[in-house]
Amino acid sequence: MRRNQIILAVAGVLLIALTFSACSSGLLTSLFPLNTFGGIGQFVYSANGSNNNASGFLINSSSGGLTPLAGSPFSVGGPSLTGVATTPSGKYVYILEASDEIYGFAINATTGGLTAVPGSPFPSGSCPLEVAVDPSGKFVYVANVCSGNISAYAINAANGSLTPVAGSPFTSSSASAVAVDPSGKFLYAPDGGSRVFAFAINTSNGVLAPVAGSPFSTSGCELTGVAADPSGKFLYANDSECDNVFAFNINSASGALSTLTGSPFATAGAASVAVDPSGKFLYVPDGGSRIFAYRIDASSGALTAVTGSPFTSGGSGPFKAAIDPSGKFLFVNNRGSDNISAFSINTSTGVLTPVAGSPFASGPFPQGIAVAAHQ
Repeated sequence: MRRNQIILAVAGVLLIALTFSACSSGLLTSLFPLNTFGGIGQFVYSANGSNNNASGFLINSSSGGLTPLAGSPFSVGGPSLTGVATTPSGKYVYILEASDEIYGFAINATTGGLTAVPGSPFPSGSCPLEVAVDPSGKFVYVANVCSGNISAYAINAANGSLTPVAGSPFTSSSASAVAVDPSGKFLYAPDGGSRVFAFAINTSNGVLAPVAGSPFSTSGCELTGVAADPSGKFLYANDSECDNVFAFNINSASGALSTLTGSPFATAGAASVAVDPSGKFLYVPDGGSRIFAYRIDASSGALTAVTGSPFTSGGSGPFKAAIDPSGKFLFVNNRGSDNISAFSINTSTGVLTPVAGSPFASGPFPQGIAVAAHQ
């Protein structure tokens, strides 16, 4: 009996050693790119603006490479898709269609496949352009550029269906984008001109109330995108006409905005803006062929160019960007070349390096892009 126990113990040690050896050699991660050992499956979804479907990809957790999902592209409905957002849990994805609808899908945690949620599609305002989910995963907000308002919905946690919040839609002039701060207390929406509208969110029911002093004016020309840093201290809005980034302090008590010293920060093209999960770096696709990268000063929020910036996108017309929750990879839609560029992010310096195989073919005129990470 004791001899058998010794043999089993030795075999166990050898198995553990072989497992670690395989991990270090990359064998297991190549066999199981779904991040099996981390317990998280990560997918990228891109809304194709020139047809009625969305492309879905599996992220290789080691390399950042993209593999089309079985069944992709997924039929959505309607001729022109725009924004995309996923819930923090990675269970649901919401895709906008320019003909005033929002489509909801449940995400299969294993395959990444999409199944329409009950009641989908749901009516939105006119010309829905961008969509955001609050950090709690309880509410969805949609920027309606033609009707000049924000539609708000409560998410049914059990099945992903949407119910309009009381009082929705909420007036915000010509809303071109929408972002919720990390605390879930405030929502920000640039008006496509020179102002940013700010709202306090009732965290119980999702209702929006204007923040005192809103809208907040800038010297900008065409503010079309917005992102808050993970600390909730700073807000950034890109100006796609005057080619710069406006930066603000967020009052943590009231949600009011005040312009940072040195703002705006110049770029040479600014189609959108994205902040990495660590809050150290900000990325700006220029709409042409490059991606500008900045380091964020943790104290002041000021931006300084990352060494080597701007980086070549590898495609034409880089438009929207999404970063995976680990902060290791950046994905950018190229509207002019119908593909997605993927980069590894140096988490110390912010430098971007194209991953092997990038760019990856998508559908025609990819617009919104989002990462789903199943928890």
